[in-house]
Amino acid sequence: MARGKDNALDAGDKVGTICRALRRAIIEQALEPGAKLPEDTLGERFGVSRTIARHALGQLAAEGLIELRRNRIAVVATPSWQEARDAFDVRIEMERLVVRQLAGRLSRAQLAELEAHVDLEDAARDGPDAVSIRLATEFHVLLAQMTNSPILIRYVSELAYRCCLTLSLYSRPHSSECAINEHRLVIAALAAGDTDRVMELMGHHLESVASRALVGPGKPHGLDLMGVLAPYAAEARDAVPARRVGRPRLRTG
Repeated sequence: MARGKDNALDAGDKVGTICRALRRAIIEQALEPGAKLPEDTLGERFGVSRTIARHALGQLAAEGLIELRRNRIAVVATPSWQEARDAFDVRIEMERLVVRQLAGRLSRAQLAELEAHVDLEDAARDGPDAVSIRLATEFHVLLAQMTNSPILIRYVSELAYRCCLTLSLYSRPHSSECAINEHRLVIAALAAGDTDRVMELMGHHLESVASRALVGPGKPHGLDLMGVLAPYAAEARDAVPARRVGRPRLRTG
């Protein structure tokens, strides 16, 4: 029985590794909308069975990052503008709920973790837009994780990554400086326990992000999937699992 449980955990770790790698590759536009993701190629790249690869694709499909078509063909998703607008509308309300729960209740360690993440955003702002978009999205996922609410973590993460894909598709080139400053204002309001202010800031921030979702030029086709995924596979194997262990709990007193 214990051995079967170990095997289940191993399978879960492998699925998580593939998801982290593909999610990052999609968000950073290394994998473009419409790119095919064959199970056998993924299995070969990550050293797993097609069954494990299929489970990972199913998880990413639930997040809206890929589409599962007939004959088990998986492709990177291409959300419509209206789907993107709807996702942002729902995301705004959910993230206002997140910061309402967190205002005045974060530990010093959690606030420091948020500040450190924004420092990473700042360091990356002169690099590719896709990397800045990914880091900005991970800031919002980190906030959701700090609620310790499985429901908020799940749905905010899925919406955030779906919106991130939209930005990589439709947003015009822009400076990330405004978003970084807005993240720092959110942290300050959270630390001050100003619930009304932080909810207003979050709503305004995400609405500003959504307003940048304008149709951009088409992307070239042609893809060496094994080559594209090589660095992402290596990084995902070394990454800390998405579900953090030992995170400081919210202060209640």
